Amino acid sequence: MVVSKCLEFAACRYNGQTIRAPLVSALAKFAELRAVCPEVEIGLGMPRDPIRIVSIGGDDRLIQPTTGRDVTDAIRAFGGTYLSQLGAVDGFILKGRSPSCGLKDVKRYATGARATPVGTGPGLFGLAVLDAFPDAAIEDEGRLTNFRLRHHWLTKLFLWAAWRDVERRRAMGALVRFHADIGLLLMAYHPAELRVLGRVVANAQRRPIGAALTDYRDGLARALARPARPTSHINVLRHGMGCFTKHLSAAERAHFLDALAEYQAGRLALHAPLAVLRSWVARFDETSLATQRYFSPYPRELLDLRGS
Repeated sequence: MVVSKCLEFAACRYNGQTIRAPLVSALAKFAELRAVCPEVEIGLGMPRDPIRIVSIGGDDRLIQPTTGRDVTDAIRAFGGTYLSQLGAVDGFILKGRSPSCGLKDVKRYATGARATPVGTGPGLFGLAVLDAFPDAAIEDEGRLTNFRLRHHWLTKLFLWAAWRDVERRRAMGALVRFHADIGLLLMAYHPAELRVLGRVVANAQRRPIGAALTDYRDGLARALARPARPTSHINVLRHGMGCFTKHLSAAERAHFLDALAEYQAGRLALHAPLAVLRSWVARFDETSLATQRYFSPYPRELLDLRGS
């Protein structure tokens, strides 16, 4: 995965600082991190005078107001070359609101001088990332302080990593196992797409494995496009409880349903009822649920229930 170099890696922010990003440090144990700073790569120094996006005749230009230097073409050229040479990438964490790396909410100005912003949008390198890797797990470090967004981003990141293994194997058996293991995740994210992907895996028409993998990947990308809604998680958790109804006392069922109500009201984190369901899987040796990635979509060491 690719990370803005100013996030924990180097003091390359325009003001010569390094930005703290604990998630980046935590991910180093589980992912290959590639750090990049487009502004440094095109020759801007450390520290340096700030740059800003100036909208001129409908074109967003990247200008250094103090010098009048226009680095638009240099940033675009670097982005095109760098991203085309990356190969397989599961995700990005980029510096939020940066004129180069920002993914949204980057201010646009009518002039290079001090002025009121006239709009917002992605930075120039950030836009190139979104265009080149539309399905990858892509976020800025600021938004990843929100638990719901972080949980979605981590789920997506590690699911794409697992999917690459299926693509390498190029076997229907691997695809069938993958689909079985993410059934609850798909139910939470996109029930309609779960049904579509089920038909792809069934492969009633005996299509070649390459065609099945392409169709499945496209459907998986659609399913993961947005975070799962709380109501969808509740449906999945209720479905999971149904597997244990005959084993549970009335008090246990009532306790679990109360937890779901608390989660829906925003007074309880998702992982509280999820932990109860996971304990039932172990207690009753429910093999049909034991391999579900829904319970552990990413390494437990990355779980942080705090949110902004």
